[in-house]
Amino acid sequence: MSHEKVETNIGLMMILIVLVVSVGGLIEIIPLFFNKQTTEPVSGLKPYNSLQLAGRDIYVREGCYGCHSQMIRPFRAETERYGHYSLAGEFVYDRPFQWGSKRTGPDLQRVGGRYSDDWHRLHLTNPRLVVPESNMPAYPWLNENTIDGELIANKMRVLRMLNTPYTDDDIASAPESVKGKSEMDALIAYLQVLGTSVSARR
Repeated sequence: MSHEKVETNIGLMMILIVLVVSVGGLIEIIPLFFNKQTTEPVSGLKPYNSLQLAGRDIYVREGCYGCHSQMIRPFRAETERYGHYSLAGEFVYDRPFQWGSKRTGPDLQRVGGRYSDDWHRLHLTNPRLVVPESNMPAYPWLNENTIDGELIANKMRVLRMLNTPYTDDDIASAPESVKGKSEMDALIAYLQVLGTSVSARR
């Protein structure tokens, strides 16, 4: 088949492009489904509890990922600053995962346990009280909004259908476990668990 015939027949060219992209994509993607490092959780990883799950939703809703990545690359400059590089097995329960390259602020993958709850509360209420040069916006309204327990229970049911290992007890106790908790409490709970499954093994 001559190049001229392909290049002058737009329909044939489109079919061949789709075929090449499809085959190439399958060759790249299919092996990942059989690689245990990308499909199985790291040792010690637990799914988010109800309060942490609510906090993760707030993190996404408020667009925190726009300035903070959760992906430490395997380079010395990164690991010395942030800790152990990110492993795919840490994110098997994250939908969507928070990998990225945007860093207006620091990477948060290993922030869990690095600061106290009070530090996070103050930082989220007024960042410049703890980091004077920060350009991060304040989130004082998170102290005023409370968590909807039934919504979190429903999310846990959906995530269980996607193979997150929530038990019936986890789901049934979710509304009570977040009762009276503020969005600030939830976001802090989420931040405090980030990266701890790998940090604990070092």
